[in-house]
Amino acid sequence: MTSAAAGVKPTTALIVDHQLQLDSAAVAQTAQQQAKSLGCVATQIIRIDIGTVGGPEAAARTARYRALDAARDGAPVLLGHTLDDQAETVLLGLGRGSGPRSIAGMRPCDPPWYRPLLGVRRAVTRAACAELGLTPWQDPHNSDRRFTRVRLREEVLPLLEDVLGGGVAEALARTASALRADTDTLDELADRALSGLRRDGALDTEKLTVLPESLRLRVIRRWLLDGGGSDLTDKQIRGVDALVTAWRGQGGVAVGSRLRERRLIAARRDGMLTLHTEPVRNVENCARA
Repeated sequence: MTSAAAGVKPTTALIVDHQLQLDSAAVAQTAQQQAKSLGCVATQIIRIDIGTVGGPEAAARTARYRALDAARDGAPVLLGHTLDDQAETVLLGLGRGSGPRSIAGMRPCDPPWYRPLLGVRRAVTRAACAELGLTPWQDPHNSDRRFTRVRLREEVLPLLEDVLGGGVAEALARTASALRADTDTLDELADRALSGLRRDGALDTEKLTVLPESLRLRVIRRWLLDGGGSDLTDKQIRGVDALVTAWRGQGGVAVGSRLRERRLIAARRDGMLTLHTEPVRNVENCARA
């Protein structure tokens, strides 16, 4: 949140109340008052209900972004992620083996989301709050070691800093930046390749096989996203890739879909990759069979 008097455009503060603590409403109201004192021209408290899909952290993140997107009224949203958050994200991606896209971390500019503090250490933001006479809210979940990110923050990163002689968080952030540049270039090449492989919404497997693996996987990912896929995993994308590179007449691959009651299925037929949907129950029965 920034002050309009500091030469910044008039700012609206969107305050998300996750309702995960008994005093969350009071915390949100305090944040609202602070936003007004900093010069925000408008404030809005958004109360959300957290689901369970993907675990508590992922569910809270999904609900938060959905609420912000609905409330932003077409305007860009400034988020408070710091360099420390970026380092933690890179380590999480590395540990999960999710590929370079996850290790590339968060983007400073990913419209409508913008992260102006992504190159700033968390300690600097706390010092700024102290100088401004602000008391930032310390979420109890941020010190709860049941969460993987908290253990990375309090145990793993300090150990790495000690063993490697410091500068680890900055090094991880630089790694993310370098990987984003590489990933952006490969994505652009994959988009160009995809346009020549489509045929009535399907993909020509013969032409796919001649692509380098890094490009082929990206072409498949983009094709799945364009066809309604969401929350795609590396395992799912490689499963679809096996329909191209290790074809033995196997059945289709279920991938993430934006539809609640139906799953998106990628299958191979007559030398083409095709997409169709099936009821979730049918997909689960097929998996058990």
